[in-house]
Parts: sequence; C-alpha cells; structure tokens
Amino acid sequence: MRVLVTGAAGQLGSAIVREFGRDHDVVPLTIADLDLTRHGDAMAAVAAVRPGVIVNCAAYNDVDGAEDDPVTALAVNGFAVRSLAEAARQAGAALVHYSTDFVFDGTADRPYTEEDRPEPRSFYAISKLVGDWFAGEAGRHYILRVESLFGGASTATPLRRSSVDRIVEAIQEGREARVFTDRTVTPSFVADVAVATRLLVERAAPFGLYHCVNSGVTTWLELAEAIGALLNVTTRLLAVPFAEAALKARRPKYCALSNAKLAAAGIAMPSWRDALARYVAALEEPNRRATNLR
Repeated sequence: MRVLVTGAAGQLGSAIVREFGRDHDVVPLTIADLDLTRHGDAMAAVAAVRPGVIVNCAAYNDVDGAEDDPVTALAVNGFAVRSLAEAARQAGAALVHYSTDFVFDGTADRPYTEEDRPEPRSFYAISKLVGDWFAGEAGRHYILRVESLFGGASTATPLRRSSVDRIVEAIQEGREARVFTDRTVTPSFVADVAVATRLLVERAAPFGLYHCVNSGVTTWLELAEAIGALLNVTTRLLAVPFAEAALKARRPKYCALSNAKLAAAGIAMPSWRDALARYVAALEEPNRRATNLR
C-alpha cells in the first residue's frame, strides 16, 4: 500500500513515517516539499503520488499565535484539509487527519467521547474543528483526536517540543518545571498513536471519528511527579492552579478524552504510565550506552 504522509518532518509525522515504513511504500512530504495552503499544489501532489492512504500530520500548532494570526491557522488547519479531502476523493484514497482535545470547552467532569458536542474557545480550536468538518468530506476518512503528544523524533528539529517533553527536559537538567495542579489530561505517546493509526488502516476499521490517546486520566502535576520517579531524581516543581495561568488563548481545564470507541474497534491503547515509562527508558538508553563505553 502506498501511503502519503504530509507534515512528515514533525513529531507525529516522523513517527507515522517510521511505523508505516515497516511494511508499506511511504512517500513523506514536508512543508519544504509541499505547501498545503496552495490548493492546486496539494491536488497535483496527491495525483502524482496516487496513494491508497493520505495521513495528514501537517498542522498549525501555535495555540497562542493563532489568536494573533487566525487567517494562517485556518488556512493550514482548515482549508488545507479541504484540499486533501478533495484530492483523496479523486484519488480513491482514505484520509487520516488528526484533531485535538481543544475543540471542547473543558467544563466536563468525565472523559469526553466522540458523541460530545464540540465547543471551541480559541481561534486555534476553531481552526481545528473546521478541519474536522472538511476531513469528513473525504468520505473514506479517519479523524483521530490526540492530546498532549509526546515522544518521537523530528527530522527538522530536536524532539522535546511538547509540554510533556519540556517537563522531562527540565527535570533531567534539574531546572524548575511549572505544572498545573488541576488541569486534567490524557497524554498521547506518538509511537502508540502511530501504531493505532496503522492498525485502523490495515484492518479497515469503520471510518469516522476516534479519540486516540493513551488510557487513563492524570493531571500535569501527577504526570511530572511520575517523570521524576522514573528518572529517579528529585524534582523541582512549581505547582500552580490553572486559573492563575496567564495564557492568551483559552484552553480547556478538563480535557481528558475517552478511547473506548477505539478499544471497541479492537485497538487497546496502553496506559499513559506505561507509555511514559517506555519513553523515559528510550531517553535513558543513550546515557547507558555512553557509560558502558567508558
């Protein structure tokens, strides 16, 4: 199967390229290769590759920046997805697109399901929801909502760009890590998201919307404490209430997602603690190798 991956140099995109590359013909395209906001270029690229599946990992992820530049956010997160959906229909390809927990307002007291009504509260969230709607126009589509991505490598820049990765880096270096005491999340390990994506495609699971996150619910404070325990170091955590955050864009306070629908499709996501342990172990491996060489 030929798989076209857009946004292939990013944290999630590089994980998707590796995972599908084991058994499939992968065509990775970065922003340097293709500007998805140019409709004609997107259509021509898909027509030239003739993929069976398009996995769109390209996104405008600057949540606060979108408040100042909503036009660019909408162009990348919304209208570019419309171009890919149209191209997928014409090519007879399935479209995989990634969404976000930010489409919800954060007032829930239990994990959001795919049936819950989105209530975006920021320009970033609005642009992502518009992208969800356009992705659905592909017909044969998987829209996967992910949250608090971490792990993975990037061919463009070093990893550790997500909130989880930055906390890990601060704890490793003995610096103070600022974490919320009461913001509830369901983190997503990119390696697990990539595996789930491949399984959905290979097993021809029912098309539609899925929440694709690791199992279990946590707060940023609990997660940071778990990182410290895994690294076996004393953490310097500045725990703050979410209400005190001075952020330009509004974010959901409670943004945990339920992955029960994904499990019902036969894909059980590991717990966030298991995923975090595997990620930290991978980070520690180079240090162990260096020690063995001395």
